[in-house]
Amino acid sequence: MYLALKRFAHLKKYKALEDYLELTAGSLVVALGVAMFLLPNKVISAGVTGIAMILEILFKFPTGTANFILNIPLLLMGIKWGGGFKVLFRTIYAVFVMSLGIDLFTAIIPPVTGDPFVYCLFGGLLDGIGIGLVLRAQGTTGGTDIIAQLLYRYQRISFASTFLFSNTVILLAAIPIVGIVPILYALVVNYISSRILDTVQEGLGYSRAVYVVTEKVDKLKEAIINELDRGLTIFEATGGFSGKPKPVLYVVVSRSQISRLKRIIAETDEDAFVVVTEAHEVLGEGFKPISEN
Repeated sequence: MYLALKRFAHLKKYKALEDYLELTAGSLVVALGVAMFLLPNKVISAGVTGIAMILEILFKFPTGTANFILNIPLLLMGIKWGGGFKVLFRTIYAVFVMSLGIDLFTAIIPPVTGDPFVYCLFGGLLDGIGIGLVLRAQGTTGGTDIIAQLLYRYQRISFASTFLFSNTVILLAAIPIVGIVPILYALVVNYISSRILDTVQEGLGYSRAVYVVTEKVDKLKEAIINELDRGLTIFEATGGFSGKPKPVLYVVVSRSQISRLKRIIAETDEDAFVVVTEAHEVLGEGFKPISEN
């Protein structure tokens, strides 16, 4: 249903509707992970949500309600420095849906307990997917997400790095309250979440970017265009050892085409120098349309 609505919104060019559908889905995914996997096993989530979970463990105060209340000062900070009212409204919406979802799912969905591998893996997976969707829709889930967004905005520090570091500090500080074992599990969840978050934001890495230093540029270019139907770019570089000009061919291919490309290079110029790198997300002709982002 969500995918069908999202496609309809895209076709009708209702970008704001598409974003809010993504905000809703992401917030509910985070809430599901907390209610189903983390809170029942006392595995403290990161940031403000983790503080809210501690309040429920200690005082039976609902996690979702506490999460929303604790986020209010950070939301005010976000309006001043974090991108204005657009980001603020989307963050308020995401925090509200997530907080409501946590309390609702806690009441109606049976918890998953027993095997730490299962609830850590799936708790981290849902957390990373949910936050990634919210960020793609130009919102945040509040808490340390706002701080991470500000650091990225002004210092260009990656969101995942800030997310991992700041939340690890918070979790370590919670050891005297919940004990060492739940915090160790929480660190695992935190790491899984940060890695999944990067994947959601940057793509699955199915494409490969290839640099080729070769003396047979024209022949290789023709072979790539004819056999792989891929465009390419040619740079003029200078050899660091020889000081002579060196043409560098740059081409991006799908992961399934990389073996064929290497075979083409080997057959065309066995003396070529080749570097293959991972391209997390490729937009444009022959790949994913830019308009879908």
